[in-house]
Amino acid sequence: MRVNRRGQITIPVDLRKKYGITEGDEVDVIEVGGTLTIVHRESGETRGQRLVRRMRGAASTTMSTDELMRLLRGDDWGSGIVT
Repeated sequence: MRVNRRGQITIPVDLRKKYGITEGDEVDVIEVGGTLTIVHRESGETRGQRLVRRMRGAASTTMSTDELMRLLRGDDWGSGIVT
């Protein structure tokens, strides 16, 4: 593993999966007995909560909630709702 000019490293995908580290998670680098150790910081958020936080505000539409629900459920097909 190489450290880039900004001091960053890439944690291999198999280790990220094994330890449940996903994009946006925070880790600490600590020194233990002369060795650097990467520790997954527990944020208290679940994976779903992190996803919702990252996605919040990402969508844009002028449709109301009721219009979206009709569209998703297939109700009123051809009723003039424009997507």
